[in-house]
Amino acid sequence: MPFKLLSLALALAFLPAAHAANLSSVFKDAQAYDAQYAAARAAYEAGQEKAVQGRAGLLPNVSAGGNVRYNDLHSTFPGGDSKYTSNGYSLTAAQPLFRMQNVVQYRQAKNQVKIADLQFKAAEQDLILRVAQAYFDVLQSQDNIAFIEAQKAAITEQLAAAKRNFEVGTATITDTHEAQARYDLAVAQEIAEQNTLDIRLRALEKLVGKPPGALDALAEPEQFVPEAESIDTWAARAMQGNLQAEIQRIAKTIADEEVERNRAGHYPTLDAVAGYTVNNNQNFGNLQVDSRVASVGLELNVPIYQGGLTSSRVREAVANQEKARQDLENATREASLQARQAWLNVSSGAARVRALEQALTSTQAQLDSTKLGLQVGVRTNLDVLNAEQQVLSARRDLAGARYAYLLAGLSLKAAVGTLSPADLAGIDRHLKPAATASR
Repeated sequence: MPFKLLSLALALAFLPAAHAANLSSVFKDAQAYDAQYAAARAAYEAGQEKAVQGRAGLLPNVSAGGNVRYNDLHSTFPGGDSKYTSNGYSLTAAQPLFRMQNVVQYRQAKNQVKIADLQFKAAEQDLILRVAQAYFDVLQSQDNIAFIEAQKAAITEQLAAAKRNFEVGTATITDTHEAQARYDLAVAQEIAEQNTLDIRLRALEKLVGKPPGALDALAEPEQFVPEAESIDTWAARAMQGNLQAEIQRIAKTIADEEVERNRAGHYPTLDAVAGYTVNNNQNFGNLQVDSRVASVGLELNVPIYQGGLTSSRVREAVANQEKARQDLENATREASLQARQAWLNVSSGAARVRALEQALTSTQAQLDSTKLGLQVGVRTNLDVLNAEQQVLSARRDLAGARYAYLLAGLSLKAAVGTLSPADLAGIDRHLKPAATASR
């Protein structure tokens, strides 16, 4: 038994320590679990088949057939009545030589594959943003609870001091009531924030399929700087690189080709054809004949009139072509707007972070001065509580501003179509286990 206990202790000692999850690890879990991303992956795999289907219209078409029949023949020809069984089979092949519609359809199919690729990449970018948003929402709630707990501890000290001062007659009961009211309010805020945290944890769990556990927290970053390139530069990049705009650009090309494909309905078609047919026990009077027919040749089909169907389809395709052009214009404008909004959020976010860092320093200095003023009798207990509330608000706003800045940076890259999992790894460098980050 002692030996078993020693073995167990050694095994536990060499187990790898549990690590908190960072953005990249949470994203990998979401890739494997998220239903929306899984649907996008299935759509991508389905889209790859478009090229195979389009190419099929340019390749030979081979078919085989067969038949077996019982025949009961009645004829006025003398001795013509007979009952017999016949059978036959055939093999036919056709190779398109000129079918413009099929050529255009193949080009469309290849473009549809490109759209499937871009849609899957867009789904990945969307998942990155959803994971980052859910991750930072959890961190924000955790920060808020930590700030409230720190405020409760400070208020508890003030409440105890107010009670002592009231007992010795150096303060009124008002100070005690004020501290008690602030404490009760902090408890109510903590309950509400804990509920928010639980909801946000469930939202993150929905993405990864399991309780997220401990998350790495944002450590004090070196600096948050505004975007160096101009807003117009990013807007121009978005108009060219945004994935939704690129999808609409390819869709416009497909619409152009659809006009060409329907106009090709007026063109003749030319196929090389070959066939081999076997018929056994054909009845010709009293004769039972077997036949073997092999054929090879060209088959030309010239459309003359189809009731206006082809012309109507051309007009429909032209209208859809204009729709695709307008959709493309809207997508490029939307991409430019998204890039501009994200750029402004990054630039103003960096400035806001710096301003809130300075505000936190100022409010902390104010709190220290107010506590000193309370000791010398020039400040009241309420003044201290108000100063502590300002410090809490500054800390909460600063944490939120940092998360908003990082999300804005990801959104800016998504707007220009360059967002990738590597960008999450870049943010991971600013994340550390919560105990380390809070030091």
